[in-house]
Amino acid sequence: MKLGVALSGGGIRGIAHAGVLKALDDNNIKVDIIGGTSSGGLIASLYAMGYTPYYIYILFKRYAKDIVVGHTNPIISGIGNYMINKKLTISGLRTGENIEKAYNDLADKKGIKNISDIEMPLVIPSVDITKAKEYVFTNYIPYNAEDKSQYITDITVGKAVRASSSFPAIFCPCEFKNHKFLDGGALDNIPVTEVRKQGADKVIAVNFKADNIDSESNIMDIAMRTIDIMGNKISEQSLENSDYILTVSTDKTGLLDVEKLDSCYKYGYMAVQNNLEKIKNIMKE
Repeated sequence: MKLGVALSGGGIRGIAHAGVLKALDDNNIKVDIIGGTSSGGLIASLYAMGYTPYYIYILFKRYAKDIVVGHTNPIISGIGNYMINKKLTISGLRTGENIEKAYNDLADKKGIKNISDIEMPLVIPSVDITKAKEYVFTNYIPYNAEDKSQYITDITVGKAVRASSSFPAIFCPCEFKNHKFLDGGALDNIPVTEVRKQGADKVIAVNFKADNIDSESNIMDIAMRTIDIMGNKISEQSLENSDYILTVSTDKTGLLDVEKLDSCYKYGYMAVQNNLEKIKNIMKE
């Protein structure tokens, strides 16, 4: 029996996925197929390339601040220009080139260049904003795929994860050939269906609990709750196609809240530990 894991997007909270994978490994639950959207794709790609969950955690901590620094001012500046000139440009947004370079370097250390060089089945969704269409970066095109043009294999690992994690209003669209890609969460925040198409007999979907809003909530808390509601709503059909939904609570961690990396990793690990018997039972069915 083959187990697949589908990891949702969620900004900095994505490090919780490394905790989930570490707990599965510690309990001898083998993951055969993996997929992830946005930050989930960042974690999934490293795992598929052979990096251990704990080392992924260390890498995420190393690169997270480089990815986040400088986001806020360009966004505010862009909105200010819009209020004055009624025109919003993307010239001030992050390009994501640092993510692409870092991941290409990590792939190179494993002797990997394109996503097709990875042995473990991997799927990373993204959205072409010019065509309003979902594309999937993968090393294996499903034999029964109705639209094989939807799958892209001739792309570097760095470009693929950059495309899937190009969050609107923070990153510029990622250009590849005739495509302009943005965050895959716009259409498929938890790629359960694509993971199953890769031959998974059982699929565990990992998402994040939408935090409650109260009198102490700030604008980022509200934004994160909105993102979670939208992401889970978009992924309702995918979630129904999963065998188990593991929901991780991350205690109001913001989209770019790098100070909570350690706690998010622990939240992911404990989510598995607290649901271990249920997960094992699913594997037996």
